[in-house]
Amino acid sequence: MKIVFLCVENSNRSQMAEAFGHMEAPPGVEIYSAGSAPSGKVNPKAVEAMKELGYDMSAHRSKGLDALPDGVFDVAVTMGCGDNCPTLRAKKRIDWQIPDPKLLSPGDYREVRNLIGRMVKALLEECGAGR
Repeated sequence: MKIVFLCVENSNRSQMAEAFGHMEAPPGVEIYSAGSAPSGKVNPKAVEAMKELGYDMSAHRSKGLDALPDGVFDVAVTMGCGDNCPTLRAKKRIDWQIPDPKLLSPGDYREVRNLIGRMVKALLEECGAGR
């Protein structure tokens, strides 16, 4: 199974979703993230927010759609950014209405992080890929 999380910059929401996917998915489930217009860097707030949960995102990089593997994804999840990445092939598309946390206070940022974590876990369970 291949799942990709997409947003515009690939610096906050999709990066955290990818991290939660790596934390929650069993072996054999491939988790990716990308952006339609990547910022070139992961927001330090995202790195710190995931570090609080024991996940090291310091090696993550903001990447574009061209960095994704070829083929069809089982699930493509957009993060409420209004960007459905029509050139990306996916069997199922889902749009999560998640606010962009980049300008939020640390507490509000954590709330968005926790929402993403719950949604990733529910998605994996729905797909039969939960732990």
